[in-house]
Amino acid sequence: QVQLVESGGGLVQAGGSLRLSCAASGRTFSSYAMGWFRQAPGKEREFVAAIRWSGGSTFYANSVKGRFTISRDNAKNTVSLQMNSLKPEDTAVYYCAARRQLAWSIYVSDYDYWGQGTQVTVSS
Repeated sequence: QVQLVESGGGLVQAGGSLRLSCAASGRTFSSYAMGWFRQAPGKEREFVAAIRWSGGSTFYANSVKGRFTISRDNAKNTVSLQMNSLKPEDTAVYYCAARRQLAWSIYVSDYDYWGQGTQVTVSS
């Protein structure tokens, strides 16, 4: 069992930056692929970024590529999402997710554990 707790959300102006963090419990964190997803009001949850268990492979949605960076620290059981050049369309609740596989996935249904989410609001 893995518990995930996100932090770092907030209100920021367009062009600004935020760093989201996700703290994971459990001894097997290093063997899980991790992902970040987001859900805007009235929309389905969508993939943002993912990272392989070792951190050696990452993948991003086209909408955030070049602006967001996912990273992980297996010694500290944390995964982070650095978000730069934020746009109003990035406004959403951001969720951290863990997958009981070594490789990442872009699909919501492939993840086994979810955090409670953290709100990110970007004003224009």
